[in-house]
Amino acid sequence: FLFMRNRVRMICDCYAQPVAVIQDERLPRDLSFCGSTLRAPHGCHAQYMANMGSIASLVMAVVINEKELDGDSEGQMQQKGRRLWGLVVCHHTSPRYVPFPLRYACEFLMQVFGIQLNKEVELAAQIREKQILRTQTLLCDMLLRDTPLGIVTQKPNIMDLVRCDGAALYYEENFWLLGITPTEAQIQDIVAWLSEHHMDSTGLSTDSLVYAGYPGAESLGNAVCGIAAVRINSKDFLFWFRSHTAKEIKWGGAKHDLQERDDGKKMHPRSSFNAFLEVVKMRSLSWEDVEMDAIHSLQLILRGSRKETDGSGRNISINRQLNDLKLQEMDELNAVTNEMVRLIETATAPILAVDAYGVVNGWNRKAAELTGLSVEEVLGEPLINLVEETSAENVKRMLHLALQGVEEQNVQIELKRHGSEEDKGPVVLLVNACSSRDLKENVVGVCFVAQDVTGQKIVMDKFTRIQGDYRAIVQNPSPLIPPIFGTDECGWCSEWNSAMEKLSGWKREEIIDKMLLGEVFGTRTACCRLKGQNALTQLRIILNSSMTGQETEKFPFGFFDRHGKYVETLLSANKKLDEEGKITGVFCFLHIASPELQQALYVQHMLEQAAM
Repeated sequence: FLFMRNRVRMICDCYAQPVAVIQDERLPRDLSFCGSTLRAPHGCHAQYMANMGSIASLVMAVVINEKELDGDSEGQMQQKGRRLWGLVVCHHTSPRYVPFPLRYACEFLMQVFGIQLNKEVELAAQIREKQILRTQTLLCDMLLRDTPLGIVTQKPNIMDLVRCDGAALYYEENFWLLGITPTEAQIQDIVAWLSEHHMDSTGLSTDSLVYAGYPGAESLGNAVCGIAAVRINSKDFLFWFRSHTAKEIKWGGAKHDLQERDDGKKMHPRSSFNAFLEVVKMRSLSWEDVEMDAIHSLQLILRGSRKETDGSGRNISINRQLNDLKLQEMDELNAVTNEMVRLIETATAPILAVDAYGVVNGWNRKAAELTGLSVEEVLGEPLINLVEETSAENVKRMLHLALQGVEEQNVQIELKRHGSEEDKGPVVLLVNACSSRDLKENVVGVCFVAQDVTGQKIVMDKFTRIQGDYRAIVQNPSPLIPPIFGTDECGWCSEWNSAMEKLSGWKREEIIDKMLLGEVFGTRTACCRLKGQNALTQLRIILNSSMTGQETEKFPFGFFDRHGKYVETLLSANKKLDEEGKITGVFCFLHIASPELQQALYVQHMLEQAAM
C-alpha cells in the first residue's frame, strides 16, 4: 500500500531521530504520511538497515497491470487495476540525500521499466495459455482414442497440462503416480476425506492442505502442500500436487544481541522474518484461473467419456422423459388433433407420417411440392419405396427406434423426385422423428418433421469434393454459401469466409492465424465469446473427433458476435484432406435456423404435446 501511494521512498539516515508531529485536536481524522517523503521509517526497518551496514537507501516501486477480470453481463471488460510487482533498492554506507529532480527521474525510469515489464508478463501469460490449449487438445485426442490411462502413460500427460510437482490418477481402485506424490495409502485417505467433507462439489483446489482442514496434512510434510483434485465420477479422481514455497534464507539484517528478547510491544528484525516464514510455511503456489479452467475442461471430457453406471452395469440416462401429463377428455384430444392436422397441412416444412408397419398415412402439401407426388399417390405406399437407396438404412433404423419410443433428431435422408422434378435429383431432408401414441401410450406410428436442405447439401458436396482451389467457393459472397471457418492440424484458424464475417462481425484478417480455441472462440477474451466452459469443451470434442475422421452433422452451436448478440446455429464439422488423403485440418459449416425450421420445430413441439 505504501509503495503504491509513494513510488519512490528515500531514507537519508537510518540513525536520524524521528521528530514527532503534533496534530491539532480539531482535525476530524488522524494525519496520514503515506504519500510524504518526510515519513520516518519503522524502527524495525531502521534496525534492519543498521545491522546490514546500510545507512541510506532509495527504494523504487515497479508497478504493472493486474490480470484482466471477467466482464459484466453485457460482455464489457472491467478496467484493469495496478499491482506492485517488485522493488529496486539502492543502498549507501553513509548518510546521503537524493535531490527531487533525481528522484523524479528515477520514478520516470521505473514507469518505463514497468511498461516494458508489463508487456513481457502479458506475453508470457499468452504463451502459457496457448501451451495449455495445445496440451488440452492432445489430451482430448487421447481420451477420444484410448482409455483414461493414456493421459498418465503417454506423452504429453496430465503433468504437462499445468505447473505441478506431481500428479495421480485414482481409477477403479488402481493408482497411477507421476512425479512427487503421496503414497497410495495417503491418496486413498485423501479420497475418503474428499468424499466425506466435499461430497457436494466436483473437486477441490487449495494451496495448503493444512488450512483446508485435511487432518493428514502434517504427515505429507513439505513435499505435498497444494492440491487440485477433480472428481471423474463418484469413486474416481484426478490429482495434481505442488510442493511448498518456503525456503531457509539467511537474512542479512537478522543480527541481534544475545540479551535482546522480542516482546509484545517492540518488533525486532528476527521476529519479523519469523513471521514471514510462518505465513508461507506449508503453502504452495496458488492455482491460477487459466490452470483451473484447463483442469475442469479435462474433467468434463473424462466425465462425458466415462458415464456413471448402476449396480447392474447399465448406463444411467441423463435424459429422462416426462410422462406425467395426459389428456383425459376426448373433446380436448379431438380439438388438439384437429389443430395438428391443420398445422401439418399448411406448414411450410415437409411433414410426413407412417403407421406401425412403415406405410405412409400422412403427406402434407410441402412434401408433395418437393417430390412431385400428391397425397393420393403416396397413401398406402411403404416409405422405404419413396427414399433413395443410400438413405434406406437410415430410414429403417429411424423407424425401428421410433416404434420403440427412441426419437432421433437431425438425421439426413433423401427422397426420390417424380414427374417434371425428377431430373433435379433427390430431395435432401434434415429429419426429426416423433413417435405417435394412442390413449394408452402405445406407439402406433411415426411422424417425420423435416427441413429441406437440398441447396445447402449441393453446395457442401461440391465444396468437400474440391481438393485444389477451394477458396473461390469459400470466399464467394453468394447467399447460398453458408458461414464457414476452418482450422489446421495445429489448432490455428485457417479459414473465415465472407458469410462468417457477416454473421460474426469479425473480419477475416482479424481472425486468421489465431488459435481457434481460446482466441477466436472462448469464454474470456475471445473474439466470439461462448456461453461457458461446457460450450468450449463441446467444440473441442467436435474438432478433435473430426481430426480423427469422425465427422459431426448439425450439432447445436451458439456464440456472441462482435456486438454482443447471441447467434444460434447448427454446426457441421468435416475433415480437410490433402492430395494424399492425409487429414490436414477441419472445415466447419454453420446452418442458421430458417423460418421454415423454426416452424418445423414448433410443429414438432405441438405434436409431442398432443401425443402425451
